[in-house]
Amino acid sequence: MENKSGEGKQHIPLLCPYEMGNFQLSHRVVLAPLTRQRSYGNVPQPHAILYYSQRTTKGGLLIAEGCGISDTAHGCKDTSGIWTYEQVEAWKPVVSAVHAKGGIVFCQLWHTGRVSSRAPISCTNKPAKPLICSDVRDVAQFPSPRQLRTDEIPQIVNNFRLAARNAIETGFDGVEIHGAHGCLIDQFMKDKVNDRTDQYGGSLENCCGFALEIVEAVVNEIGADKSRNKAFPIC
Repeated sequence: MENKSGEGKQHIPLLCPYEMGNFQLSHRVVLAPLTRQRSYGNVPQPHAILYYSQRTTKGGLLIAEGCGISDTAHGCKDTSGIWTYEQVEAWKPVVSAVHAKGGIVFCQLWHTGRVSSRAPISCTNKPAKPLICSDVRDVAQFPSPRQLRTDEIPQIVNNFRLAARNAIETGFDGVEIHGAHGCLIDQFMKDKVNDRTDQYGGSLENCCGFALEIVEAVVNEIGADKSRNKAFPIC
């Protein structure tokens, strides 16, 4: 692109190539994971093929909408999952469409914890505060979650591991672990939420233990080059 004086080309960092681990991106514009609530029954639908392929550029990175790691992970109705055979098979043509246009696509793995719509679980039994969705007449109320027992936490970690493996088997190039925005991992790391007295509560180190165990399990399963942690976003 020429500058106003016509002298050469203007350097625009956003449009410049970027080396992200083993991935060579042609630019730095990334499709963020958007919770679309169009995966009826938690299964991606055929229209997702068109949705993602339309947003694909050669060498560009897409992060797919949040995918639940289990049937207790969803905070909203009709969000996608990656824990069943049916879900894996439904994602395959979506991923293939992105790859056909030369794109790179990651799967975002999440568990919403105490804001789940199905038997909410968390590090605590304290409910989340009501959420005003669109105006003062539209308020989401959250029931009290069930505090996870210490011996249950390894199963949640394992669910993240299995979901990561499913994502790679589906054809995704990597995964992003959702550890922000009040979801389960973030709940463990918030001192005003996490009131545990076991090894997952109290000190900062203990409160981060759950997240670190998940990252370690996922990295050991699929490799560090295919893993990304969304833990501390800049908003």
